[in-house]
Order: sequence, then structure tokens, then C-alpha cells
Amino acid sequence: MAGSGLDSAEGVAVASGDPVPKAPRNARTTAFIVACALIMQNLDSSVIATALPAMARDLGVEPLHLSAAITSYLVALTVFIPLSGWVADRFGAKRVFMVAIAVFAFASALCGLSRGLGELVAARVLQGLGGAMMVPVARLLLMRQVRPEEVVRATTWLTMPGLLGPIFGPPLGGFLTDAASWRAVFWINLPIAALGLLAVWRFIPASREARPPRLDLVGVSLVGAALAALMFGAETVGRGMLPGWVPVLGFALGMVLAWMALRWVRRAPNPAVDLSLFSIPSFRIALASGSLFRIGAGAVPFLLPLLLQLGFGASATASGLVTLASALGAFAMKPMTSLALRRFGFRNVLVWNAVIVAGSLLVCASFAPGWPLWAVFIVLALAGLVRSLQFTASNALTYADLPPGKLSAGTSVAATAQQLFMALGVTWGAGWLAASAAIGGHAEPEVVDFAVAFIGAALPVLLAAPVAARLAPDAGGKASGHKPRG
Repeated sequence: MAGSGLDSAEGVAVASGDPVPKAPRNARTTAFIVACALIMQNLDSSVIATALPAMARDLGVEPLHLSAAITSYLVALTVFIPLSGWVADRFGAKRVFMVAIAVFAFASALCGLSRGLGELVAARVLQGLGGAMMVPVARLLLMRQVRPEEVVRATTWLTMPGLLGPIFGPPLGGFLTDAASWRAVFWINLPIAALGLLAVWRFIPASREARPPRLDLVGVSLVGAALAALMFGAETVGRGMLPGWVPVLGFALGMVLAWMALRWVRRAPNPAVDLSLFSIPSFRIALASGSLFRIGAGAVPFLLPLLLQLGFGASATASGLVTLASALGAFAMKPMTSLALRRFGFRNVLVWNAVIVAGSLLVCASFAPGWPLWAVFIVLALAGLVRSLQFTASNALTYADLPPGKLSAGTSVAATAQQLFMALGVTWGAGWLAASAAIGGHAEPEVVDFAVAFIGAALPVLLAAPVAARLAPDAGGKASGHKPRG
């Protein structure tokens, strides 16, 4: 995405409702081990953004077209994540986690060997398959060990090591790109994967999950196809990459498939998407507000390196050193998240913090070459601070009120939504950037185009606030410890 009672915490129920064996003695140890998956994924996503201009030059494509290398991975995550909970229950979370790490590492090596955009996108899809099984199952391994009142602290334990990726990713990606090649930014995953596999094999015991119900293969296929078609349409619309009717066809096909999927899961005995989850107010509202927030926030890691390199003329190394400010701010916020939620509660944090984050994006829209890089660094650090609070609060509230028997289904749905809307964020930011450049007649995006894109990113973030305002004042009270006055 919790103190003293964690070491002896019992594992909660699996999807079928049957109990699982007692959790490992130290849930914190499990959290830091499974965080290897988050480190690898976050490192990968942050280094590729820094390396995009160099990749574009080497592969002979436009920088904006390389957003496909980011969204193809995120779309693959989105399509395959709905399977993750069932696969973990069917084959064992530890076994699935280890196989997923190995697949992710192998695909990373293929990314580094790619000779064209098509090969890179194909390797990124395979990498997304590994990530789809890796990160949700890592979160599931931990969430099965903690009680509701421990969710916030457990989420912090899980995400703090994972933030090492965004902290070291931008400067490392810039250094590797300038000193060696953009290909090295993918190969850095290999030693991390080896360390993670060794730690999981040695320290996390296998558990015997109850056999899950039969897989809803029709529902999974319809949901996956609908998401893939919609993301294909969003990624290609207005880019000049394909004839104009192709994105329209993608959208239309995606809507038809989504309608068919909704009808199917309403009737299926063991549906691919458990719609009963949306009857839980905290889950439903946290997911809706968090999804809007991710559209805006997901555009930022894509826009910033391009702005600094294309607009400011900074090197990849300098760009990486500046953009790590956001990760440093996020890392600094993690220990304070529990205090903020206890003092103000989920509703107040999610409403007012969304407004603050939207304001920070408007400040980013004012960035220009006249800004000293140290001033940009400070703004990004403060923006990272408040974005981190929103992410953690939204994630923790999503799981706060889920009954034990719904954890697998809830993890799959939440992780799918998170990745889908982060992918839409990249497409959203790239779309605003491309539209502004086209209207201005710019062959490559200029500083003014980035300003328009940041303003566009602020809009869905601001819309997340009134959605979160629908929460009850005591929403997620067991997880936050907040007690509303009166």
C-alpha cells in the first residue's frame, strides 16, 4: 500500500473465507522483503522517464511516441492484475510471487536488448505480466498478516522501502544514460530481482491457501479486452501514429466489451470482478477519489523529465537529480502519515490535501528556464510530500473496511484501478502536451506546452476533492484512529 501486536498477528482469511496458517512472526520483515518488488517496479518506472529523450534519439522516434513504452507496461498490468488474486490463491502466494519476480527480470533484460519501438513495447508487455502478479501479490502477502487497525502502519512499512526506487531512480537513470546507455536502466533490475528471490525463498514460508472457486475465464477475458481496447484508443488518439478512425474504433470496441463484461459479472456465480465490494462506502469512494487523483498525479513523472531536458536544456543526469526531489518529499511524508490521519481523519485529508496537490501542479505550470534548478527542486520536494500523503491515505482507506474474505478480490480490483488510472495519467499528460504543441505549431513541445499540460493534470486532482467529501466523518476510523468531534 501498524505496532506491538504485529509479531503474533494471525493470518486473515483468504478469498474463500477459510483460515490460513499463522502469519510469520515479524510482519515488518515480510514487508521489507516484499518491498523488493516495489523497489524494482518503481525504479523501473522512474528511470525510464528520465531516459526517454535518449531512447527516442537512439530508436529514431518522437519523444512523445515513447509514451507507448510506459503505457504498454501499465496496460499489461491493468489487464492481468484481475487474475492475480485468483492465481495467488490457486498456486500459493509465495510461489506466484517468486515466478513473477523472475518474469519481470527476464523482460527487463529483453527491454535492454530492444532494437526498435515494437520490440521495446512487446518486452514491456511481458514485463507488465510479471508486474501484474508481483506487486498485488506482494501486497496480499502483507495484508493477510495485519488487523484493520494496523493497515496504515503496515502500508507505510511496505511503501517506504519501495520509495527507494523513485529516490534513486531519476539520478541513477540520468547517470546511466549519460555514462553508458539507456539500455542499462533496464539491466539494473537484474541484481535487485536476484536479491528479492533469495530473500523470499529464505525468509517467507509457504502457506496453504484454500482452493479458490473456479476462475471466471469469460469475465476475466471480457474485462481484460475492454481495458486494453480503451487504453489503446486513449494512447493513440490525436497522436498521428495511426489513421484517425483507429482510436475511435478502439474506444467503441472498449465500451461494447465493458458493457458485456458488466452484464456477465452481474450474473456469474464467481465473477471476475466482485461488484459487492462497491457496496462498502469507504472502498467505493476511496477508489473513485483515488482514481481521479491518479490521472493527474500519473502525468507528473512523464512530464517533468521532458520539461527539464527539452524545455530547460538540462542533461539526463541533471534532470534526474532535480526530479528525485519528489521522491525525497514522499519519503519524508511516510512517517508523518499516521499522525496526519489520526489528527484529521481520512475525509479531511483526502479533501483538503487534493486541493493542495492541485495547487502544486499549477505552480509546476509556471516553471520556465528563468527558474533556478534549486527552486524547482524545492517545489518538487514539497509537491512530493503532499502527493505521498494522498496516495497512502487513499490506499489505506481502500483496504481499511474490507472483510477478510474479500481481501483477494479487493486487492485485485484496487490494484487494477490504480494501474489503469496511472496509465491514463501518462496518456492524459501526453495528450495535453501534444494538443498544445499542435495548436502552437511547435515541432517539439515547448515550455508553454508543458504549462498547459500541468494545468490539465491539475483538473482531475481537483475533482477528487468533492468525491472524497462524500465520505463519512468517521470513515476508516479503525485504521486511522481518528475520532470526530461531537
